[in-house]
Amino acid sequence: MANPNPYFQYTVGLNNVGSYQASARPWIKSGVAVPVSGATSTATEVVFPNVTRFVTIRNDCTGSNSKIRIAFSRDALLETKNNFFTLAQSSSISLEYRITKLYIMSDDTSLCTASVIAGLTQIDGSHLDTSWAGLDGNGG
Repeated sequence: MANPNPYFQYTVGLNNVGSYQASARPWIKSGVAVPVSGATSTATEVVFPNVTRFVTIRNDCTGSNSKIRIAFSRDALLETKNNFFTLAQSSSISLEYRITKLYIMSDDTSLCTASVIAGLTQIDGSHLDTSWAGLDGNGG
């Protein structure tokens, strides 16, 4: 049977509640290289193929008191912007954010690694290609 209203097509999307209620597809990346603090151009960019339902980041650094910076845009890692948060050694955080990119950099001169676990929705990453970059509170 044809749709009686051709202007309404119920599909997955950023504002579709069902897209976030359904079980997420698992996505895991461990051993993510975390570069030393410095130029934001060296920050590690983690790109998700689909919009996330949730994301968990773990600081796997082994050095003493090594913190990592986490932001949702490259510019947000700048100390002048101060739109990042730090994660202490051997700690993790889980966030229910819809993002497609994540940026990680050490808070000092320590080289270390991190693990990223995400639950992906069925929403293609192209629907949120900027991943909120440039907005106020996110490097904007």
